[in-house]
Amino acid sequence: MRNATKLSTAVLAAGALTFGLSACGSSGADSASDTSGPLVVAASPTPHAEILNYVKENLAKKAGLDLEVKEFTDYVTPNTATEDGSVGANYFQNQPYLDDFNKKRGTHIVPVVTVHLEPLGLYSHKVKSADALKSGATIAVPNDSVNEARALKLLDANGIITLKDGVGNEATPSDIAKNPKNLTFKELEAAQTPRSLDDVDAAVVNGNYAIEADLKPASDALVLESAKDNPYGNFLAVKDGNEDDPRVKKLAELLTSAEVKKFIEDKYAGSVLASF
Repeated sequence: MRNATKLSTAVLAAGALTFGLSACGSSGADSASDTSGPLVVAASPTPHAEILNYVKENLAKKAGLDLEVKEFTDYVTPNTATEDGSVGANYFQNQPYLDDFNKKRGTHIVPVVTVHLEPLGLYSHKVKSADALKSGATIAVPNDSVNEARALKLLDANGIITLKDGVGNEATPSDIAKNPKNLTFKELEAAQTPRSLDDVDAAVVNGNYAIEADLKPASDALVLESAKDNPYGNFLAVKDGNEDDPRVKKLAELLTSAEVKKFIEDKYAGSVLASF
């Protein structure tokens, strides 16, 4: 299941990269190297691109920033496109995911500024509380290593399972020490988890995909990550060496402005939390 799903994701990511390259223009490196042109930022549609588009429509012109937003629905292409210069920056990920990606892919992406947290949550169309999950219930979890570990840690933190001591950011169901309800786990590409809710008993869903699926993390989640001391804040990122690009510095300032904080609070009502 894991290998088949990852292969499918890789194929889709390759297609998305082809689209991204053609959409960005001729020489992809131009986006990152020509600081006089627009700053092209790769982003997940929700909430990242929505936040960037708010900046573009309300703040960028006054700040002298020419901003272009490119949307991608996978978690691979934004980093590979940033690495090869097809885009100048990206906004979609957290530090544990980036660390794992750089290590496995040999990329050189670095964070610039943390903007928000999307709490990971457990959702269900079949039960109203985590306690109501029946013995042998099936739980869908993201299949990429960091988000799967994050999902299992969420279940552990809420007493649904117990993980082995010392488990890190590559935990899988084989690292479960206690499973009192004999839960089974269905590993899916992260974007597929909300779509699985009619087929499984519950699913752990990333915040951005939950919002896209019209789920309200603040009210619909059976259990939800705490924002306190949470290492999974999402940030603006660039290829190492591009942190001093004046366009990137301007965008970092705008993304952590009072106006953006109010936009996040008003639009997402607790389902996305400003981290500044």
